[in-house]
Amino acid sequence: MNIIGKRYLFFAISLAVIIPGMISLAIWGLPLAIDFTGGSMLQVKFDSGKVPQPAQVIAIYNSLSTSQNPIRDPQVQTSGQNTLLIRSKQMDQETKDKVEASLSKQFNSKVTELEFDSVGPTIGAEVTLRGTEAVGIAAFFILLYITFAFRKVPYAYRFGTAAIIAMLHDVAVVVGMGAILGHFLGWEVDSLFLTALLTVIGFSVHDTIVVFDRIRENANIHPRLAFERVVNHSVVQTLDRSINTQLTVMFTLFTLALFGGVTIRHFVIVLLIGVFSGTYSSIFNASPILVVWENHEWRYWFKGNWKKPSTATTD
Repeated sequence: MNIIGKRYLFFAISLAVIIPGMISLAIWGLPLAIDFTGGSMLQVKFDSGKVPQPAQVIAIYNSLSTSQNPIRDPQVQTSGQNTLLIRSKQMDQETKDKVEASLSKQFNSKVTELEFDSVGPTIGAEVTLRGTEAVGIAAFFILLYITFAFRKVPYAYRFGTAAIIAMLHDVAVVVGMGAILGHFLGWEVDSLFLTALLTVIGFSVHDTIVVFDRIRENANIHPRLAFERVVNHSVVQTLDRSINTQLTVMFTLFTLALFGGVTIRHFVIVLLIGVFSGTYSSIFNASPILVVWENHEWRYWFKGNWKKPSTATTD
């Protein structure tokens, strides 16, 4: 199985997934939730069984909006049976009570408050900054750790850099899908999205290190074998383990997405996308990057040849 020999095909597949997400991100941006922008989130249940239309709820919010509490044009979505999830600019307790009273009166139904969260814009900005720092710090320490762990291998920094590139691939996939899903399905990026992203980084790097460790072992066992053949043999050896390990996680996440409830569904689906991407990048991106670097193949990219003739053989 000559996986490394088809490396540019796998790179092209990655670009085909990443580029639409990056275009979506540039055009529509990420739909940030109140965790990052500040605001209020109210989840209510209508005991009568009749849930009002979003336009009717927006009209109530607009009628109660004042200069002190500007809550015009909230985002309204269903979040379960007879339940609405309403996101708006930050509002105080008094305004929230008025909203619930107006909903109950206008729709002739008892309104039960299930959840109410309010986050100020200062806290939201701090969460955004801390989240960005968390991703950056994670990447930095991953690079240091892998470089140290592979210090006895020539050009150990290449292993760390390749792992970071594969990790950034997964971050780009998850963020791009967040922009696409946010635009078409109205999903918002909240603190759980950031948690999912950091979890995906951990999964991706873990699987990459397994493959890299096998490359290190085989390089010591077969020191005279061409590096490309060593890498291909190592990837094939770890292929079953990588796929089987990640499939068990993905089956669990898929079950949670179907039956886990609406409150964690977005989080689970983001994890599902990220774990799939992490498995792909660990096998088809991280190790091939090492071969591209070893062969200095960029010298051939602009000379009519996309890669140096492959020396790998089928294992």
